[in-house]
Amino acid sequence: MAAGGRNSPAAAEALENLCRTYWYPLYAYLRRRGYEAPDAEDLTQEFFARLLEKDFPAGITPEGGKFRSYLLTALNHFLVNEWKSRQASKRGGGKRLLSWDELGAEDRYRLEPAEQMTPEKLFERRWASALLDQVRKRLQAEYAADGKTRFYEPLQACLTGAERLLPYADLAAQLGLSESGVKMAVHRLRRRYGELLRLEIGQTVSRPEEIEEELRCLIAAAGG
Repeated sequence: MAAGGRNSPAAAEALENLCRTYWYPLYAYLRRRGYEAPDAEDLTQEFFARLLEKDFPAGITPEGGKFRSYLLTALNHFLVNEWKSRQASKRGGGKRLLSWDELGAEDRYRLEPAEQMTPEKLFERRWASALLDQVRKRLQAEYAADGKTRFYEPLQACLTGAERLLPYADLAAQLGLSESGVKMAVHRLRRRYGELLRLEIGQTVSRPEEIEEELRCLIAAAGG
């Protein structure tokens, strides 16, 4: 809804965030559906361009449900109703919203698991990955703003349970803290991570009570 505000810095930032968060889940979905890499690139570009031409996301309301579901439904409608009528010379409406050289879409797709995961499942997994990555970047930015980058880098592994590979005693020696100090720092990191995760999810659902349900879906999707 913020992205639908149009001519404001906040709207531009929100729109860029949407595009950068969701471009790869959609690209991976298209590739798994059988589209070749060039067509998947063009389709993803054109999909975002068409949505913007139709005043997206201004048409989304607070009662619209989960944004990821809306987006995938919109993409499938686009494939059925609009791709057939496109002219190659008009791809992307003359605008390239995303730099594929910069994003390395196909390089990323080649690293996807070889098992026969459905396009929908792959979209869910990449949605979870993109959202978690967004949260980690926000958390890292907060630590940097507070001048605590030297703490964030060693402690971030504890967000995934990797502290088993680097005991608290080792972290304490590295950071110049006591073990109890490290435990407190990890607790604060995880707590803030959880808060930011719920905030991020809350931006893409229509009601606050859907956040916990969406969080369970995210955990399941991320776990494969």
